[in-house]
Amino acid sequence: MINVTVINALVVAVVVLIHNEVLIRLSGVLGRMRQSHHFRLIVAVFGVLLAHTIQVWIFAAVYYFMHHADGWGALTGNFNGSLPDCVYFSFTTFTTLGYGDIEAIGHLRHLTGIEGLTGLVLITWSASFLFVEMQRYWPTR
Repeated sequence: MINVTVINALVVAVVVLIHNEVLIRLSGVLGRMRQSHHFRLIVAVFGVLLAHTIQVWIFAAVYYFMHHADGWGALTGNFNGSLPDCVYFSFTTFTTLGYGDIEAIGHLRHLTGIEGLTGLVLITWSASFLFVEMQRYWPTR
């Protein structure tokens, strides 16, 4: 159980650090851009979406590894063991959409719970960042 906790903590730390770095860099880039405020916000949205996609792929890679390694649990249901299926599962878990067509058993269940919580926090962090950027760059009425 200690190994599962360590892996989960490491994955969360990596995606949170990536998210923080992306938002810091995006903020700097947006501040230096001379294009219209609409274009800057579009860049911000695509930057945030790219960050979330990278984070989902990181979780998916861990699911793939744990599913194919002995003793970590498995993903079952409408799942063939492929990396694209792990990415699909990770997207539905990260966004807390959770269709339920793929289910985690064993120690993988812990990672799914922490991914859902991490996704919720990071998505709201992104929403807050975008809100602040909109207030900064949109003209006042």
